[in-house]
Amino acid sequence: MNLAQVVHDGAVLAPLQFGGDLIGLAIAFLVLAVIAAIAGASRVAGLSMTIAKWLVIIFVVLALVTFFL
Repeated sequence: MNLAQVVHDGAVLAPLQFGGDLIGLAIAFLVLAVIAAIAGASRVAGLSMTIAKWLVIIFVVLALVTFFL
């Protein structure tokens, strides 16, 4: 049994686990945005920054849900 699992009334309870690497993807889009901004591609930079921002927001919301539930 995993150390993070808890047995309660015969049922094994495990913390919420979300697949994916949201922070890694957010950093990748942030780097892409910086490179695109340096290269002068403002639309690509803006879109990449927006995607990175939403990935961080989703990560924070999921982290808070995981910690408080």
